[in-house]
Amino acid sequence: MNRLSQRQHRLTTLGPLYIVLCLVSLVLASEDAMGDPEQAGSPQQNPQRSGVAYRNEKIPEQPLSIHIVKAERNRPDLVLATTLAKGTVLDLSPLSEQIRGITKTNQRPQVGINGDFYRTEQEAYAGDPLGFQVMDGELISSAVTNKPCFWTDALSIPHISVVQSLFKATLPDGRQIPFEINEERLRGTARLYTPRIGSSTQTGNGRELILERDGSKEWLPIKPGETYSARVREIRETGSSRVPPETVVLSFDPRLPSGLPTLKVGDLIQLSTATLPETRGCQLAIGGGPTLIRNGVVAAYKGSNDRHPRSAFGWNDTHWFFVEVDGRQSQLSVGMSLPEFAEYLRSQGIDEAINLDGGGSATLWFLGQVVNSPCYGRERNTANGLILLKKDTLRREPD
Repeated sequence: MNRLSQRQHRLTTLGPLYIVLCLVSLVLASEDAMGDPEQAGSPQQNPQRSGVAYRNEKIPEQPLSIHIVKAERNRPDLVLATTLAKGTVLDLSPLSEQIRGITKTNQRPQVGINGDFYRTEQEAYAGDPLGFQVMDGELISSAVTNKPCFWTDALSIPHISVVQSLFKATLPDGRQIPFEINEERLRGTARLYTPRIGSSTQTGNGRELILERDGSKEWLPIKPGETYSARVREIRETGSSRVPPETVVLSFDPRLPSGLPTLKVGDLIQLSTATLPETRGCQLAIGGGPTLIRNGVVAAYKGSNDRHPRSAFGWNDTHWFFVEVDGRQSQLSVGMSLPEFAEYLRSQGIDEAINLDGGGSATLWFLGQVVNSPCYGRERNTANGLILLKKDTLRREPD
């Protein structure tokens, strides 16, 4: 079967939802994303020069409005990264605000999409991402669900998989206590809090160890797949400890099954951030789920067939894809079920894809503005995002 026949076969297998495909594509142009006054307010990009292209596909019969950004993977000047609302775990902000807060030198945001599921304003630890997150190599959040995440390994190879925390603290008597990082401390558990948690651990009663660097050994920021030696600076018994700069707080619930040995200031504690699979050297990770496509095949999963706004990230051998479908807007777009969304992504030539938070969180940002239509009529506050940055290429002056 030739490539044209394969594509026709894919569209046919999508059923009546896509048989009548009315395409309204907008591929916009300009080399320099943000920062050019002449381009202000106009999300334009020249895909041949920038490696990034955007289009809005509309299917009036459903109706559906789908937003797609396609970016070349082989461009060394295009790099993926994650964002974090207001730079802290326990906060929320719109995706566009998260992108405006990026201060990377010589790297300009090109595209962004909302990220992981998270605890909302009505919950304890509001803003906490539910999945595994790494930002610029820093371990931000461990996974509290068994859902997959998107992550890149030390060789920058992309993966979609469940990342299991094997974190443990080794106390002076050799006892090992498992912990999670920057998560709500539940009954009988231990948690490690980094400065990313905010002003305090927000815990109740329980012993908390304020830990500092042991001599000149490797220290902050905490990274996945590493082992750290920490010295006890202070011991508190009342919870809700501050997290001073250059320290972390190891917090124990009073009902810890194994109990705690006697500890004193100056004791050394080993902290391991091992994971399964191994993520040492990982520079970015963001949670989501379920997996939509694996090895070019729609993944098998159970879930609702209700139609909602959807967001996803995917790739093939040559391109990254940021995809959002609007929903809950009867005159514009009714959204898709997860099976429909997965089939649509496959029809676009995507080989690997992960679902991201949808509904009111579904947001696609391109060259300075939100290009989709959020179902609440405005951007929703979210925990994090996945973005693509363009590095400025330095032009060397002739000798």
